[in-house]
Amino acid sequence: MKGLLARKLGMTQLFNPDGTISAVTVLEAGPCKVLGLRTTEKDGYSAVRIAFQPAKEGKLNQPLLGEFKKANVDPHSHIIEIRNYDGVQAGQELKAEIFAAGELVDVTATSKGKGFQGLIKRHKFSRGPESHGSMNVRQPGAIGATDAARVFKGVRMSGQMGNVRTTSRAYRVVRVDAERNLLLVRGGVPGAKGALVLVRQSTKKVKPKGPAGKPNPRKV
Repeated sequence: MKGLLARKLGMTQLFNPDGTISAVTVLEAGPCKVLGLRTTEKDGYSAVRIAFQPAKEGKLNQPLLGEFKKANVDPHSHIIEIRNYDGVQAGQELKAEIFAAGELVDVTATSKGKGFQGLIKRHKFSRGPESHGSMNVRQPGAIGATDAARVFKGVRMSGQMGNVRTTSRAYRVVRVDAERNLLLVRGGVPGAKGALVLVRQSTKKVKPKGPAGKPNPRKV
């Protein structure tokens, strides 16, 4: 497992060798500093703490400043742990070049907030009839059971849409710009422009494709 904290810069397009165009998201991945290591013997699990985006000392509290001084690392704004990250040492600098074009990555971020939305937009409900005097066009309808005399937990209703931490998986890395620490991944990733995102090596298993880009037929 490997990963970096990154900043979403926006989207653009690239021309493929066959002349087609691919929409890509530009991520400023790193540089990140390895703040510390978590080991199974001492902490009960294996992980790496990485820090991103330099910050002033006055912006951090004393416990965090002490952790940075102990690791001999300059203060940073964001810290995160990545489990099962091997092959790194405390104080090491991680850049976008740890990824290569063609790799698959998972991206975790806070999705865009859509505000208070109704059932049709939030949960893809169908609307009611609009003819013969029907007044139940975009209303939820019944929400409770007859005998229970209450509303069960988990009923899909209107409410805040978006603004949740989400992970989208199996993005293809199209290009890596090591000089500017940029990762270009195919498609749109969660989060608004300028959002903080976590880019990790993908854990999703992708089925190999057969000729003409079609999935291989199932063996009987």
